[in-house]
Amino acid sequence: MEGLGGLLLPLLFLVVLYLLLIRPQQKRQKEHQKKVADLQVGDDVVTIGGLHGRITALTDDTMDLLVTDDVILRYQRSALARVVNDDTADT
Repeated sequence: MEGLGGLLLPLLFLVVLYLLLIRPQQKRQKEHQKKVADLQVGDDVVTIGGLHGRITALTDDTMDLLVTDDVILRYQRSALARVVNDDTADT
């Protein structure tokens, strides 16, 4: 019976670790993958580097961003930080 008590504490620690660290990270990763999959031409986005631009073209792995007039940069889709809507734009 004493051996079961010694196993209970590490098991409890693993459950808490899963609930506090692993599960939320998996949820954030799924949300990011959904955002990347839902991108459309014309969306205003911000990259993880802080670059603001409008999507002009999409492929399976890349997105072309119009930064200023006649300046188009190609980024990996995974570099997306967020999609900026007119409703949620920062002032």
